[in-house]
Amino acid sequence: MSASSRVETAEVAPPHFTAITAITAITAITAITAITAITAITAITADLLISLSGPWEERHRPDRGVKGVGLPCAHCSFLLERAAAERSPSLRSVTATSEPGLNRNARTKAPLDPPAPTASALAASGYNLCPFSRRHVTLHLDLNCLLLGKTLKNTRMTPNGYLIFEDESFLDSTVAKMNALRKSGQFCDVRLQVRGHELMAHRAVLACCSPYLFEIFNSDLEPHGVSHVTFEDLEPEAVEVLLNYAYTAQLKADRELVKDVYSAARRFKMERVKQICGDYLLSKMDSQNAISFRNFASSMGDGRVLAKVDAYIQDHLLEVSEQEDFLKLPRLKLEIMLEDNLALPSNGKLYSKVLSWVQRSLWENGEQLERLMEEVQTLYYSADHKLLDGGLLLIEGHSEVFGGDEDHLQFVQKKAVRESAQRQMSCSSTGSLSPSNQAANVPKSTRREWKYIASEKTTNNTYLCLAVLDSVLCVIFLHGRSSPQTSPSATPCLMKSLSFEAQPEELEEHPLSPMQYARSGLGIAALNGKIIAAGGYNREECLRTVECYEPLDDHWTFIAPMRTPRARFQMAVLMGQLYVIGGSNGHSDELSSGETYNPQADEWLQVPELRTNRCNAGVCSLNNKLYVVGGSDPCGQKGLKNCDAFDPVSKTWANCASLNIRRHQAAVCELEGFMYVIGGAESWNCLNSVERYNPENNTWTLVAPMNVARRGAGVAVHAGKLFVVGGFDGSHALRCVEMYDPVRNEWRMLGNMTASRSNAGVAMLGNNIYAVGGFDGNEFLNTMEVYNPEMDEWNDCTTSPSPVSD
Repeated sequence: MSASSRVETAEVAPPHFTAITAITAITAITAITAITAITAITAITADLLISLSGPWEERHRPDRGVKGVGLPCAHCSFLLERAAAERSPSLRSVTATSEPGLNRNARTKAPLDPPAPTASALAASGYNLCPFSRRHVTLHLDLNCLLLGKTLKNTRMTPNGYLIFEDESFLDSTVAKMNALRKSGQFCDVRLQVRGHELMAHRAVLACCSPYLFEIFNSDLEPHGVSHVTFEDLEPEAVEVLLNYAYTAQLKADRELVKDVYSAARRFKMERVKQICGDYLLSKMDSQNAISFRNFASSMGDGRVLAKVDAYIQDHLLEVSEQEDFLKLPRLKLEIMLEDNLALPSNGKLYSKVLSWVQRSLWENGEQLERLMEEVQTLYYSADHKLLDGGLLLIEGHSEVFGGDEDHLQFVQKKAVRESAQRQMSCSSTGSLSPSNQAANVPKSTRREWKYIASEKTTNNTYLCLAVLDSVLCVIFLHGRSSPQTSPSATPCLMKSLSFEAQPEELEEHPLSPMQYARSGLGIAALNGKIIAAGGYNREECLRTVECYEPLDDHWTFIAPMRTPRARFQMAVLMGQLYVIGGSNGHSDELSSGETYNPQADEWLQVPELRTNRCNAGVCSLNNKLYVVGGSDPCGQKGLKNCDAFDPVSKTWANCASLNIRRHQAAVCELEGFMYVIGGAESWNCLNSVERYNPENNTWTLVAPMNVARRGAGVAVHAGKLFVVGGFDGSHALRCVEMYDPVRNEWRMLGNMTASRSNAGVAMLGNNIYAVGGFDGNEFLNTMEVYNPEMDEWNDCTTSPSPVSD
């Protein structure tokens, strides 16, 4: 056959022959490559084992050929047992395996070698053995990882084949180098100008540590240039301490510098440092420096520290009153005429009335606080517990309250005439002295705090009081002075003239009526002039009972119970009916069910269920819809961002925009067309952050945070402001109360409750705020108390006419 014919024959060869030839070639190459790779891996691992194990094991070196791959040698069995026994003591007693193919080489070639552990024991220790030809390589690799783990600290191999190495020294060494770069000015992109001193740093580091600086850098018009930030009210040494902390996680400050570090941390919003410094300063507080420290804490606006300082002063007022700082405080001297030989009350109620009188004097009568302190002020305390201005009594012709004391009467008359003339002059020069005009003339940023702090009885009918009057820390000296009993005809006239109603009966106080059941985690709402308290739990059970409070006769009665026992839920009023959603049934089960109460029929009906089970969620009515916000997941481990809206007309649920922050046990309410979600907790860490929901654009916005982080608080709305009551701060049930002004976007502390309450029910009824039930840290409560916003006073008592004797 010619060459040309041979070529022609080759060209017309069948196509499948070429494919078979190619497949055969590829298979051969693949097999050779695989065998070569396995042999190489076996050799490498064997060499590594020899290098790690020492010369004794060298005689157990496995074959390097393909034949040795399928069977583990005695060397592998020995090392595997030794390594596994060191890793898991439970494997030390494992005997030779009888499982086929696992240790045949060990049994036949080296019967005197230690036995290998069983496959099940290896699996229990995390080994993943291949039962076929790769077993030998797998054993070697597992042993290598195990021995490498012993040789290289913090090295491990995951079951899916990832090598993980954790370098414990890396972070410390890296931040130390970064701090060295900062001190030498290398790669710095921010300059802090602090009272003429320039401090250089790295913007990314400071932004991670300081939310305040993060906001500044984030709004920088030249984000890639060098930022310049100026502080004229901070100490350079204090800022340097914070920079070192940002780079080293170590706070090191001289004790004389801690106050300045605290101030700088407050400005930078470095809450952890602020808390540490605040706690240190509190630990150094004593009777000598309590007043100065109180002024400092007030200037910082730290409600947490202020509350602890005030608590200390309450317990040590007499010792504090002997110190130089206390003696330098401005003083208000009051003499109080007592009707019918009454005694001054020994609690804070009288001082709340004094604060209200000072407020009225400043705003309604055009007085100045400094002028009130120039002379002794005479007040009149009537039998119905009203505190009246003695000078106004004389002007209106009621001199009988001063009895026969002519000297004192003349003094008060002259003072009253003089003050009246001063008010008239002030009125003619500034116009009307109505409260609104007076408020308009006062700068918004100036004095606003009014607070009674502590009092002590010094002698009979004489008291010493420390209070904040218009944000000025003052001492009030109070002396009670009895006046002759007024005539029966004069008293009603006097009361009607000054109080706009006659009160001929003597009133006496008694505790507000308690609920039939102690309740915590209850739902509460005001409906048709009454307070409804539903569900909750106590030490015995989760409740389904519902109680109704009638404020006119101070009495609780039962109404129809809920269909399901539930606690850790909230209640809201929508279109004249009550709604309760979700919660817990007391058996570790979160609920998705909801109920609505019809007051006319006195019955509860089911509503469509939530899409997920939730407890500790907030509930609020807004724009004829019911919103359920946040809450706990079914496992109860973390808060939720979910927000759902229920339409009572279509009886359907719809999703809304999610919260910015996960939270459960948050306080939720509506104010001026917005929904506010206040505090709560992400998991167990309490929050002070507040979010506001705008239903128009379905968005959440963060507003000013509270002074005190809390969960399980109650909230009510009065006069366009939010009042947040009690709660739990992670350690203690709280008595403190805060008020939020949406116009100023700021919070301020108010008077404390008479009892600590977490998970209490809070509702607004009339002009008063009611706090009902809850947990005080020791027991579940069935009591309640009432807050008067005008007086900034909590009261757990009510008054009624005393029985008239014949």
